[in-house]
Amino acid sequence: MIKIEVPQPDLTIIKKNSEGDTSEAAIAREYGFIDYHKIARDKGGIYIYYDARDELMFVGKARKLRMRIRKSFEDTASPIKLHRDDVYKIEVCYVDDPMEREIYETYIINQFQSKYNIEKVFFK
Repeated sequence: MIKIEVPQPDLTIIKKNSEGDTSEAAIAREYGFIDYHKIARDKGGIYIYYDARDELMFVGKARKLRMRIRKSFEDTASPIKLHRDDVYKIEVCYVDDPMEREIYETYIINQFQSKYNIEKVFFK
């Protein structure tokens, strides 16, 4: 048996209630996340989306996390495009090695049964 230890999140971003605040970016007003600037600009790793009940929604990996996470809330081809409003918490784990990112992503998707990942799923 292979034993994989999931890394602890380096950063957690929680949705904020931005009603009435016009100083935040449009994406923050739309989806409630205002702390994107805390995600390192040029670091790779994995990102994990949870809903308000702390249920795993989606797991992804990226060479540049900040850009990828923001794009998932803007892109029309995003796997979570129909569930963006349900995302309540984003966890970010910095992982430099591309092979390790791939392993962690696949492991988390299957071990914790991510709702909206359709590729790399073995638990059906």
